[in-house]
Amino acid sequence: MNEKQFDKVKNGKGFIAALDQSGGSTPKALAAYGVLENSYSNEDEMFTLVHDMRTRIITSPAFDAAHILGAILFEQTMDREIEGMYTADYLTEKKDIVPFLKIDKGLADEANGVQLMKPITDLDELLKRANERHIFGTKMRSVIKEANEEGIQAVVDQQFEIGKQIIAAGLVPIIEPEVDIHSADKAACEAILKTEIHKHLDQLQDNENIMLKLTIPTETNLYRELIDHPRVVRVVALSGGYSTDVANEKLKANDGLIASFSRALSQDLNANQTDDEFNNSLEKAVKSIYEASI
Repeated sequence: MNEKQFDKVKNGKGFIAALDQSGGSTPKALAAYGVLENSYSNEDEMFTLVHDMRTRIITSPAFDAAHILGAILFEQTMDREIEGMYTADYLTEKKDIVPFLKIDKGLADEANGVQLMKPITDLDELLKRANERHIFGTKMRSVIKEANEEGIQAVVDQQFEIGKQIIAAGLVPIIEPEVDIHSADKAACEAILKTEIHKHLDQLQDNENIMLKLTIPTETNLYRELIDHPRVVRVVALSGGYSTDVANEKLKANDGLIASFSRALSQDLNANQTDDEFNNSLEKAVKSIYEASI
């Protein structure tokens, strides 16, 4: 593990940028960026266009280490290059930003009020490649929709089981059991989730460290105990569909919680903007999310 990167993620001021839209969410992300589905005719062309979008974000002067601690990448982004360097190397060497990799394969069908992760059948190979590409950590997402104790327990069990494999590979896992912001039981879901996560944290060894990516809680500072737990490197918040302004306001109320926003970071960016327009829009989003995070 890169100790300099570990210290930056644990103690640095800033937020984690989520640039990890994958197969299912890529057309929606491109459309929001002003690239419609008639602009590409197959998956390869689609992923090239989304890599162009991410390259424009990452190479922008607004995307800087003064505000951004890390960036979460999609697998294809990890394997592509920016200015002749693999993306993670570009982030590390040119930007001093810590690279993470989204490793989940999407969500299983809903059961017991939750969606577990689909099996990650190539996990060992993927973690090997992540190390070869100089990735620091990983991210994997489940979704909780109802306050079903059995379902939430299954989500957390699965996340920590795979998280231990990731730790054994020398990487830091970001465990992301997202609570749906539209859940009628959101606060109850979060109370159960906190209890289950705490149980697993207390079972980790002194050399086993994780990060958490959680929905901004209904009860302010609900996750303070998790943020302060010795096995937790950092707790980051997902925007969950909130607009940038709403997500920032909710985030500001929670001490020690920092952002890991995706849509809220890129919502005002467009393929048709001039470089100045693009960079100014990105700078505005970056600075607002940074201010909410500190």
